[in-house]
Amino acid sequence: MRYKLLLGPLLLLSFAVGCARDEAPTEHEAANAAIPDTHNSQNSLDWAGSYSGVVPCASCPGIETLVTLHENGTFNRSMLYIDEASVPRTDSGAFTWNSAGSKVTLGEDADAQRYQVGENRLFQLDQNGGRITGDLAGRYVLEKHLRDAAIEDLRWNLVELRGRPVEPDQTAHKPVLTLHAEDSVASGNASCNTFSGRYAIKHGQRIRFERNMAVTMMACPDMSIESAFLELLQQVDNYAVGDDGMLSLNRARMAPLARFVADEDSE
Repeated sequence: MRYKLLLGPLLLLSFAVGCARDEAPTEHEAANAAIPDTHNSQNSLDWAGSYSGVVPCASCPGIETLVTLHENGTFNRSMLYIDEASVPRTDSGAFTWNSAGSKVTLGEDADAQRYQVGENRLFQLDQNGGRITGDLAGRYVLEKHLRDAAIEDLRWNLVELRGRPVEPDQTAHKPVLTLHAEDSVASGNASCNTFSGRYAIKHGQRIRFERNMAVTMMACPDMSIESAFLELLQQVDNYAVGDDGMLSLNRARMAPLARFVADEDSE
């Protein structure tokens, strides 16, 4: 009887000791717990580069915004108020990180603007440094420009425009397009005049060309192809490279607005 009375407390003690052993951290766990997580946007993300988007504007359709963050802690910023100005406002200077390494401040005083730095994105913040909420929150995001060797640094010859072939004898000069990866500038000949302007490649094979491209002012007998070519550069929002190696510039899921073949000398 005495043995039976002692058996219960012994079992409870054994169970308690076993639980304590299970719950006690191992030496490795204890060492890791003592090391704080110091990863943040500043030291963990590839944040240097160019970001762009069209953010809301109270008096216009939107502000075409381009921000470039450099490794040396400086920035360049361009803001074009659509339908209100033909030339963007530009500035540059040094930017600063907050103590948490998650947000940057561009400019000073009235021109200062803060962004939260995310993976390939800059989230524009409100005056208090908080994330913008509401129905328009998704429009206060600048996306990082990407690179695509499949279409950049090649000379593309225009062979089809809005579903119709472009023949060599239709134009004064061969219509061509080149996307220069080093400075994100598109240049070429629209069939009569040369042009140049910035472009941005973004996730999902999206592409956007600058609204106000620089274009020379020569006159040619037939300007119809040139007008249509320059117009479509303002309309396209995505691209594709087919199995045949042809580049197509598209808008949404519509038929290609233009198709190109790569010049053999540029490959």
